[in-house]
Amino acid sequence: MASDPMSVNSSARELPAPPGSGADEPKFGGYTRFELELEFVQALGNPLYLNHLASRKLLSNPAFVAYLDYLQYWSRPPYLKYLTYPGPTLKNLQLLQQEKFRQDIISPDLVERLRMEGMKAGIDWHKESFPSTA
Repeated sequence: MASDPMSVNSSARELPAPPGSGADEPKFGGYTRFELELEFVQALGNPLYLNHLASRKLLSNPAFVAYLDYLQYWSRPPYLKYLTYPGPTLKNLQLLQQEKFRQDIISPDLVERLRMEGMKAGIDWHKESFPSTA
């Protein structure tokens, strides 16, 4: 089915129109496909959510893996500018392309390590962006 976001042939689909493009996007539950995919791809930046997907066995579903591959378009303009936290979002989206990572994310140790790396990156960025004047 062409409108099914989980279809294996999703890479052949047209990308959703970004806001302001003038395209009249159909709505699903009041939201455009762009809005739904943006919310989902940003959720992938959360290691706890990735662990949840793995525990539900979605990361071993070939159609879901194909959908994750399709979502790679978020790493390119003009879509990239809409990501609130592009660093962890795109890093995790890239890691999800690897079968070993999709299997390993079920581990609480890996989830915790990714959470700690993310917090450290946020603290380091804040220190670099707003150095102490004291």
